[in-house]
Amino acid sequence: MRIKILPLFLVISFLFIFFIFFKGLQNSNIYSPDINNEKDIPFFETKILNTNDKVNSKEIFISDKFYLLNVWASWCIPCKDEHPYLMDLSVQNNIEIIGLNYKDNDKNAKNFLKNMDNPYKVIFLDKDGTIAIEWGAYGVPESFLIYNKRVIKKIIGPLNKNSYSEIINLIK
Repeated sequence: MRIKILPLFLVISFLFIFFIFFKGLQNSNIYSPDINNEKDIPFFETKILNTNDKVNSKEIFISDKFYLLNVWASWCIPCKDEHPYLMDLSVQNNIEIIGLNYKDNDKNAKNFLKNMDNPYKVIFLDKDGTIAIEWGAYGVPESFLIYNKRVIKKIIGPLNKNSYSEIINLIK
């Protein structure tokens, strides 16, 4: 009798474990951040890349105007890919592009802009990455569309044809 119970117990245990793993594989473990929540822009103080003047976010972002805050770095390969879209946006009359230079060397950042052209009205320095964290950035590049001192759209990753079109439609 004991010999027949052991195989039955093993089969039931195997089926139970198989069922748990099977259910676990059906659940998506992919984390996708909520990128459509509007929120107020965070307050921060920092220096400007070319002048080293101190500035705070309340002095830059004014109401009734669109801004695109772009988190970038000279060492970031996707930042080079999105640069033509930033250059195209920089000629639009109803939006200002502001750069947040993330954990970068000033000389490298200046050389990057010298070689690729500068789409930014002003560039803030974020030497230790804390400003990007306050904005909710996960890495570089990321962009935040701002209107009336509120983030109305967050774009994770480099700008592309679709995100460029979406920004153009939102600022019209």
